[in-house]
Amino acid sequence: MKLQELLSQHIKTAVQENYNVSLEEVEFQATRKDFEGDVTVVVFSMLRTVKGNPVQIGETIGQYLVTHVDEVSKFNVVKGFLNLVLSDQHYLDFFNTIENFSTFGTVPTAADAMMVEYASPNTNKPLHLGHVRNVLLGYSVAEILKASGKKVYKTQIINDRGIHICKSMLAWQRYGNGETPQSSGLKGDKLVGNYYVKFDQEYKKELEQLVAGGTPTEEAKTSAPLLLEAQEMLRKWEAGDDEVVSLWKKMNGWVYEGFDATYENIGVDFHKNYYESDTYLLGKDFIEQGLQKGVFEKDPDGSVWCDLTDEGLDRKIVLRSDGTAVYMTQDIGTAIQRVKDFPDVNGMIYTVGNEQDYHFKVLFLILKKLGFSWAENLYHLSYGMVDLPSGKMKSREGTVVDADDLIDDMAATAKKISEELGKIDDFSEEEKENLYKTIGLGALKYYILKVDPRKRILFNPEESVDFQGNTGPFIQYTYARIQSILRKAAEDKNNTSTAEGSLALHEKEKELIKILQQFPDTVQLAAQNYSPALIANYTYDLVKEFNSFYQNVPIFNAEHKAEVAFRVALCSAVGEVIKTAFSLLGIEVPNRM
Repeated sequence: MKLQELLSQHIKTAVQENYNVSLEEVEFQATRKDFEGDVTVVVFSMLRTVKGNPVQIGETIGQYLVTHVDEVSKFNVVKGFLNLVLSDQHYLDFFNTIENFSTFGTVPTAADAMMVEYASPNTNKPLHLGHVRNVLLGYSVAEILKASGKKVYKTQIINDRGIHICKSMLAWQRYGNGETPQSSGLKGDKLVGNYYVKFDQEYKKELEQLVAGGTPTEEAKTSAPLLLEAQEMLRKWEAGDDEVVSLWKKMNGWVYEGFDATYENIGVDFHKNYYESDTYLLGKDFIEQGLQKGVFEKDPDGSVWCDLTDEGLDRKIVLRSDGTAVYMTQDIGTAIQRVKDFPDVNGMIYTVGNEQDYHFKVLFLILKKLGFSWAENLYHLSYGMVDLPSGKMKSREGTVVDADDLIDDMAATAKKISEELGKIDDFSEEEKENLYKTIGLGALKYYILKVDPRKRILFNPEESVDFQGNTGPFIQYTYARIQSILRKAAEDKNNTSTAEGSLALHEKEKELIKILQQFPDTVQLAAQNYSPALIANYTYDLVKEFNSFYQNVPIFNAEHKAEVAFRVALCSAVGEVIKTAFSLLGIEVPNRM
């Protein structure tokens, strides 16, 4: 039985015996730092049922608990708050019942399955910093859901069709001279992205010439020869022109290889990729079914709409008058197809920027109206953009921060700082390079994931790699320190890993165990809120408390061997929880730093 359930039962009994009334609920909260106690009972909330002075009520309940509950050693009452001090034995019993802290906080996978979509890039450019936040969020949420007991499928939809793709294709055709990833030495996604930028540059030259020749600016934007040629290429692609489709397959193939390399570099994976070129016609059959059910309505021009005004939204087009699909049609069909592909899926999480908030409100509502039970469990993991001190990024102008370059820069920054600290002189060059990447990636991931997903981020690479404060490297360094303690303990054969039940705990030991107890609930809360930030900030709190313990409590110079053994075991437990928590964020922890 959980502690709060046990305390609730006894508090209700105390109230019944002393005041002859039945208390329905007991409200708990964490004890404030400036008061002695481990858990606080809110007496004020009882006054609706229990009549009397809140301080006296608290004293009565506190005395009852000390007498009847072994876990409560003493208490104090501050106004309407009953602060309970838990016994050392309570904490030792908890610690000794955990057989394996490496799996602590995670639960076995149940049959209930969720699908998490993330990444979903366009094939006209490489992944950039904005994609990085998307990928890290989606992957971490998937891992947290899995740890909470869900079966999870990770997917992405690759936007591999449309005018933006044709712009890259046309620019390569005109200016590429047969250049390939092999001949240029560039990753395929970078090569194609360069031609997307090249198209924009040449398009702007044509605009300037047209405007200089007297064409109004707005007219020039739509009549530039290069744009008209790209639009014709799109028409040919949709018509299945062999030459255009062949070029499209070749250039997209380059991009896919580039994406895969970047995903591997970042450390994320997928169960299945969906491609817009395969899915953009999906959904049309369901529009017809929806018309028959009255979910949709057809206008005189033949276009089909969903009227959501009663739900506080507007009318949304789902099929154009010429019968062609819109993005909403595609997303309806893709969602349905995913459940066909994975029949055990009972909900989906879409990791997409907050500029699409309205789109997903409409999509989820339409799917509910179509009668799909799993549509009740759809969630838009909406997140804010990532800015740099230099300003906003623009793909077509080539001012984005490339994901691969960012990872390399982070490793270089980690190298610079690590060399200044001078603690890895005995590492081989290979060990050093692996460490720099681990620290750099850890810094990047933690900096992004510690922030609530809905908030916009100003990303500062130097700040993220700081070895002090709420950063990934600070937590990694603490983990490495713990591993050093464990190596030292292993050298002393007299140390054991079991904690004796009769130990008197130091206040810092108790505080550390108290935070360890919170980890399972933190995992579940993070899963319920789709928030890696809860895991990140929990880990920081744990590490801060461990460092306070490390500075104030002797580990190997304790008076008794039992104390040494317990403190080593406690260090090991903290290390395992740090490692587990960071794995949920997709971050590795080094054994040495």
